[in-house]
Amino acid sequence: MPAAFDEIEIGQVVTLGTRVVDSKSLEAFIAAFTPAWPVENGAPDAMVFAIWSRLDSESSAVWPQTKRLGVDALRWMRNPPAGELLRGRMTVMGKDPVGEGKGIVIAQHDLLDEAGRLVFSCLTRSIFAR
Repeated sequence: MPAAFDEIEIGQVVTLGTRVVDSKSLEAFIAAFTPAWPVENGAPDAMVFAIWSRLDSESSAVWPQTKRLGVDALRWMRNPPAGELLRGRMTVMGKDPVGEGKGIVIAQHDLLDEAGRLVFSCLTRSIFAR
C-alpha cells in the first residue's frame, strides 16, 4: 500500500494475506459462538467475517489509514471447510480528498478460497492521511 492517500490509485489491488481455517479454531469458535452449527458445514458466517477482519487489521496496521468509517454490503457466498486456505484482497473503487490532511478511500474487500472462488466480500470506507 502506498505511503499516503495521494499515491493510492483507483483500481489498485492490495493483498491482505492468507489464513487457513484451522480445525481447532473452527471447533472452538463454534463451541463459543454458534453451538448449534454443525462443524461439517464449514466455518460459520461470523467466523468468516472474523478471519477477514483479522487479515484486514493486520494489513492496515502499516497503512496511512487513520479511521474506518464503515463496512457495508457484506456478502457471504460459502462456508469454507476446515483446512481451507483463504486469501484476502482489497480493490480501491474510489477516493475523495477531504481537506489538506486526509481523504476517503472506498474499497471492495474479498476473501477467496484456494480455487479462487468468492467466499466473502464487503465494501469499506476509510480515512487515509494525505
